[in-house]
Amino acid sequence: MTIKLLAIGKTDNKELQSLIDEYTRRLGFYIKFSLEIIPDIKNVKNLSEEQQKQKEGTLILNKLTPTDVLILLDEKGKQFNSVDFSGYLQKHMNSGIKQLVFVIGGPYGFSQDVYNKSNGKISLSKMTFSHQMVRLFIIEQLYRGFTILKNEPYHHR
Repeated sequence: MTIKLLAIGKTDNKELQSLIDEYTRRLGFYIKFSLEIIPDIKNVKNLSEEQQKQKEGTLILNKLTPTDVLILLDEKGKQFNSVDFSGYLQKHMNSGIKQLVFVIGGPYGFSQDVYNKSNGKISLSKMTFSHQMVRLFIIEQLYRGFTILKNEPYHHR
């Protein structure tokens, strides 16, 4: 299985990008992982929130293959503690899927088409974080999940 993280817009904070790069490197010891950035939509001032979600949704859906399992990072999604999240990852690996795709949407969330295509939603917290911070948090939690599965000391139970 491979894991892909799709995110709208680039990270402009160098320190945050450095941490994202570090956890991406660490995660690579456990599983094939990629972070793919979908460029920000141009001329959003001329678009309604719904139009922006639709345009972003089309770009997201164009990045998927028919066999991908799509998980949305969504405030209304299921919440896990880190040990349960590692079990969630293990369950997907055991299912024989080729690619698990996590998606961080744009500022207004996801279009209905993306929700319809998704295989699930998870929430990292009831709090709201910047989209740039969420990238770091999900990659770190993926790394933590694999260290839990390997019974390594990064996560203290």
